[in-house]
Amino acid sequence: MKKLLSVFMLITLLFSLAACGSKSTSGDSGFVGIAMPTKSSERWVSDGQNMKKEFEKLGYKVDLQYAEDVVENQVSQIENMITKGVNVLVIASIDGEALTDVLDKANKQEIKVIAYDRLIKNSKYVSYYATFDNFKVGVQQGSYIEEKLGLKAGKGPFNIELFAGSPDDNNAYFFFDGAMSVLKPYIESGKLVVKSGQNSFDQGATLRWDGAVAQARMDNLLSAHYTSDKVDAVLSPYDGISIGIISSLKGVGYGSAAKPLPIITGQDAELASIKSIINGEQTQTVFKDTRELAKKAVSMADAVLKGKKAEVNDTKTYDNGKKVVPSYLLEPVSVDKTNYESVLVDSGYYKKEELSK
Repeated sequence: MKKLLSVFMLITLLFSLAACGSKSTSGDSGFVGIAMPTKSSERWVSDGQNMKKEFEKLGYKVDLQYAEDVVENQVSQIENMITKGVNVLVIASIDGEALTDVLDKANKQEIKVIAYDRLIKNSKYVSYYATFDNFKVGVQQGSYIEEKLGLKAGKGPFNIELFAGSPDDNNAYFFFDGAMSVLKPYIESGKLVVKSGQNSFDQGATLRWDGAVAQARMDNLLSAHYTSDKVDAVLSPYDGISIGIISSLKGVGYGSAAKPLPIITGQDAELASIKSIINGEQTQTVFKDTRELAKKAVSMADAVLKGKKAEVNDTKTYDNGKKVVPSYLLEPVSVDKTNYESVLVDSGYYKKEELSK
């Protein structure tokens, strides 16, 4: 009997040790669903990979899905994650207004929800929101134009055209409003002239942040309003849009010594746009360190699953129509040719050789 008891205790101990040793890969901490909008933008690929890595370090099992900017795909993917039994959802929404019903389903299964970089609207079941200071992103874009044109010193008038982000992304309004908080006084005083007359968000909106849509709109603006005048600046909220705008401008002769490209802003510090900045085409971008955002979202999810409060630094700004979502806002950084190395290379975000290929 003593021998049998000893064997039983040894087997139990071995099973216990095996279980402890496998925690980092078995998903013993829980099961996380990550819903990303698309792989067509490199930043979302990085975001998803960064979060997956951080969750797995903590012992979580991860289901990472990309919906290729199709709302129905994202809803279906989230429903599938709910069926699989995830404990928490981290969602970067394609359309912040389209997830109300699926989040109702998540709540019935007691699944917590973290909104990632894009606010999810019209649901009281969003626990937290991890993002950057989106109004400040716009302020940095507008301030860059203000500085480079010498507007504070009274220079002008200059011609400018305004582009905005996707109307189904809540952040797009913050970017535009932030930029216009700087630029609007100069438009009203005549130091900045929008020759197209298209100076509202709705007129400049670019559905799904699509560079091809932006390029087509820029083509139309140039042919209608700039056959004899030149564009001095373009407010672009995102690098993919900036690349489309540059293609349009180069198509009508901009980019030469006689006809230099205008000041063109951007956002996300995508590789193609940093190379463009180095080559003297795009002028500026706003860097948002997605490595840090991923860590913040992971810490929020980890906290809610442990029944704790997550760290936040904003409890007033982000009203989703049903509640003010407690948020953590990270700091964006304006980047141009003068500081891209110190901000992006020295921090390890890019390797120097990546930028020279």
